[in-house]
Amino acid sequence: MTRERWIEVGRILVTGLVALLYWRQLVPVQVLWAAVALGLYPLVKTGLLDLVRERKIGTEVFVTVATLVAVFNGESVAGAVLMVIILIAEFIAELNTDRARASIKALIGSVPQSALVRGPEGERSVPLGELRPGDVVLARAGEKIPVDGKVGNGSASVNEAPITGESLPKEKLEGDPVFAGTVVESGALDVVTEKIGGDTTFARIIALVENAEAEQAPVQKLADKVAAWLIPVVFVFLIAVYLVTRDVRTIVTLMIFTSPAELGLATPLVIIAAIARAARSGVLIKGGIHLEQLAKVDVMVFDKTGTLTANKPEVVRVEARGDAVPGPELLRLAASADRRSAHPLAKAVVGYATRQGADVPEPSAYEQIRGRGVKATVDGKAVLVGNPALLRENGVDVPDAAESGGETPVHVAVDGRLAGVVFIADTLRPGAREALARLKATGVKSIVMLTGDNASTARAIASGLGVDDVRADLMPDDKVTAIAELRGEGHRVAMVGDGINDAPALARAEVGIAMGGGTQAALEAADVALMTDDLAKIVAARAIARRAYRTIQENLFVGVGVVHVCGITAALLGWIGPIQAAILHLGPDVLVFLNSVKLLRVRIDDV
Repeated sequence: MTRERWIEVGRILVTGLVALLYWRQLVPVQVLWAAVALGLYPLVKTGLLDLVRERKIGTEVFVTVATLVAVFNGESVAGAVLMVIILIAEFIAELNTDRARASIKALIGSVPQSALVRGPEGERSVPLGELRPGDVVLARAGEKIPVDGKVGNGSASVNEAPITGESLPKEKLEGDPVFAGTVVESGALDVVTEKIGGDTTFARIIALVENAEAEQAPVQKLADKVAAWLIPVVFVFLIAVYLVTRDVRTIVTLMIFTSPAELGLATPLVIIAAIARAARSGVLIKGGIHLEQLAKVDVMVFDKTGTLTANKPEVVRVEARGDAVPGPELLRLAASADRRSAHPLAKAVVGYATRQGADVPEPSAYEQIRGRGVKATVDGKAVLVGNPALLRENGVDVPDAAESGGETPVHVAVDGRLAGVVFIADTLRPGAREALARLKATGVKSIVMLTGDNASTARAIASGLGVDDVRADLMPDDKVTAIAELRGEGHRVAMVGDGINDAPALARAEVGIAMGGGTQAALEAADVALMTDDLAKIVAARAIARRAYRTIQENLFVGVGVVHVCGITAALLGWIGPIQAAILHLGPDVLVFLNSVKLLRVRIDDV
């Protein structure tokens, strides 16, 4: 309750009290007119500002005209009571909307305004605004981390739900990133500050959620347009009714039910609640327009590497060629030769050999050959690890290059002879198959995979996922073209990628969804950003979007359509008067509000 709110309460009480006294014939009509003028002041002010600045006739103008018509045509008490009830309705609507916005911040969380900093002079409490990058901040069990940074010392279990939406805490060790707004469940950390205040991931999430309300959904824009052209139609209708009935009470009653106020309330609160609910689940939706489009998507397009796959190559099998070098020895020699290489395939070989318990010694000689592989000496043996071209260039006979759909063959030669092949494949992202199946269950008609990989590898990955269409050997421009073709066929397309390499394709789709793991690139690259690389978050975002769109439809149909049609009918039949209409007018406001804010808490499947 702000000072302005208390002034509004006082205005309502004074106007209502004077109306009651006039009804009991305790004050003259002039006092009632003064009270009505006092009550109408904020409505007239808002109505005129909207009319001048936005060329919009809003509900305030309706209420003002209805009140004045009633007061100056012998219905003074009805006019005053009508105005008081409308003021109460407006007050409740504004108060509840403010509370809903406040509950969004509470739902997401908050960041401490001070931090315990360790310096040469010891530990001291410092206001957040005085922190600088490089400061070492202490975070102990039960406390919220106030900055973005890296763990400099210590270990702890950290609840990252405000950022990622994940309920299970993560173990943080030296060098691991941590985020402001997350909670240390157990242990203690020395955090080296990297970002503070508005630069933190948490602050960016809050800003995105708050600013998203400004990005109107198409249905919201439609409601505003309908309200704009409805007003002149309503005035013509009221004039026609008056010419037929000559009944001022009926006109005042009809003005209450023909007000377009609920059209303006039907969507914004739903958008606020849905975007906040998504943010709490680790999904950032950057506006109502993207929320509605996500609800209507019928084709989901996925990049392969790093999206459907984990982009972590793993050895799937080792094949020895001939009896000269057995499988375990082949793996040991290959891993030793690859030990100094930073190539992802080399890391996969070394990691697999280590897990198998193999001894992986340092090579005595090592050379990395760009685009080919490595040449090394291990235990006095000349070892080549790479593609067939590397072996042939070094005089090794490779009769037929090994091939396997979906797997990358790494050829190994020992002392000038082909010894065997290590097969490596990218692993599917955990839960990918289930996520795609659940998306189809929500009405997605087709799943398309786009990749720059060769067709055999792409088909092998897609075969186990339930993908409907595979397009391989694509350059970034080809992905944009593929999405344009799908949209040209009349489909509503969402593109899921890593938020960096797929940026052109993300921008071309109706909805771009970035897999980001909470990085700044993911926040900036797309319309929807996932705070973790979890495909289930896409299912959750889709479920929230569909529920929000359905809620908007309910608001428009029940809260606006049914109630207003019934009210207009009752007024034309003479069943109700202005006072009853004003009381009933509260119904749509309450229904719309309750139906909207339930999105913050109600259970939604797949979320």
